[in-house]
Amino acid sequence: MRGAGAERAALRADCANCFGLCCVALTLTRSADFAVDKDAGEPCHNLQDDFRCGIHTELRTQGFPGCTVYDCFGAGQKVSQETFDGQDWRQAPQTAQQVFPVMRQLHELLWYLTEALTLRAARPLHGEIRRALETTERLTHVAPDAFADLDVAGHRDDVAALLLRTSELVRATVPRKKKRNHRGADLIGARLKGADLQGADLRGAYLIAADLTGADLRLADLIGADFRDAELSGADLTGSLFLTQAQLNAARGDAATKLPPSLSSPAHWHK
Repeated sequence: MRGAGAERAALRADCANCFGLCCVALTLTRSADFAVDKDAGEPCHNLQDDFRCGIHTELRTQGFPGCTVYDCFGAGQKVSQETFDGQDWRQAPQTAQQVFPVMRQLHELLWYLTEALTLRAARPLHGEIRRALETTERLTHVAPDAFADLDVAGHRDDVAALLLRTSELVRATVPRKKKRNHRGADLIGARLKGADLQGADLRGAYLIAADLTGADLRLADLIGADFRDAELSGADLTGSLFLTQAQLNAARGDAATKLPPSLSSPAHWHK
């Protein structure tokens, strides 16, 4: 098995080797995130013949900030170059409509499981994590016609339970007095400036437009947390659990925001 660095590299979007699948597969609803309505399977009107976005450098100013947030975890190039061996969605419509959405879910699980294997405190679970990782990877290599029959929801539930146990082991290393349980909490617009959230359970929490300036989020479980328009300037997210680039892309931050080494500051953050 490859090391975590190589695994993570394969789980990053490589648009140059994808046929713009996210621009075809996804449903867009006219909102603050998208300037138009678009049905799943319908190519975005900004998608060019070479499968590149015609307004890529102007997405935010042209009313498509949601596109800058989306992350396929490398599923796009996997489907384009491996599953369909270079056939695009015009030649094989099921590329975008049936296979890509499933592959994207599996690749997201691979991201979390790959991270879980790097966590020393979760070493007692590494055997189970490795088996789950291998199973998930195996599912990404089934034949195109087999994707429709995969029980992805059931597999996600199994992996979610394993990741929760992983999180509990890691967060148990934080002194009990510091831990906070905000799983699924409504923290929309919450004033959490400078908050001590080290080791907190923020799984699935709604942190939309929350002020987390200077907050301590080390070892906090952030899987599924909604960071849209959350202020992360000066916040410390080093060692946070299951954070993704998409979550950072949805938030706001600055050069003082501390991030895990596997992630980077979005271009729209304050410098």
